[in-house]
Amino acid sequence: MREILGRRRGLRFRRKRRPAHLDAALLCATEWRWPVLPGVGLEPAGGRGDRERGCACPDPDCVVPGAHPFDPGLLAATTDERMVRWWWANRPDAPVMLATGGRAPCAVSLPAIAGARALSVLDRMEMRLGPVVATPTRWSLLVAPYTLEQLGELLYVKDCVPSSLRFHGEGGYLVLPPSETGTGQVRWERAPLAGSASPWLPDVEAVVDALVEASTSAPDGGSRLRY
Repeated sequence: MREILGRRRGLRFRRKRRPAHLDAALLCATEWRWPVLPGVGLEPAGGRGDRERGCACPDPDCVVPGAHPFDPGLLAATTDERMVRWWWANRPDAPVMLATGGRAPCAVSLPAIAGARALSVLDRMEMRLGPVVATPTRWSLLVAPYTLEQLGELLYVKDCVPSSLRFHGEGGYLVLPPSETGTGQVRWERAPLAGSASPWLPDVEAVVDALVEASTSAPDGGSRLRY
């Protein structure tokens, strides 16, 4: 009898445990004050028969399956706890999307191989880095907010900027852990320090040289835009 009651208590405990996506969204929105919203996500299992799960948006050729806003749109991103709870109560597995720019972090992303090289270079330089988001295909370094004017001036003096390098600034977005997208699981390659009021972020000027060099020296020459 005690064994049966213990199992029932365990089941009740598991039901009460909050989904990881909601926890991540609440951490971003309420503690770090980063505006978030749910991403479009992937089709339910079996939605395409025997084919791989694709994006839940109407575009059959979506190049970032599951990893972009759709409904609600990007402008709905918020730090309001009640709204965040309502979104993920209705869609507990929805990807966590960060609306970049403004007072929120910006990011620079590049193909995964180049991203690993860039981090090695920056580590050897003893460069202090902020959080780094990794997917199987791309790594994204979070940086302090920058304006389009700042970015333009920074890139203007470069001889070449590989098209595989992407900048997520004002009006942009970035998918955060522990989301799952069409390219695979999203994770922290460099996680924010536990207990920090808000993750520290480097200026984009501090890291962009190493990222350009790493992208240029990638196996494909850094000329391909890879999502």
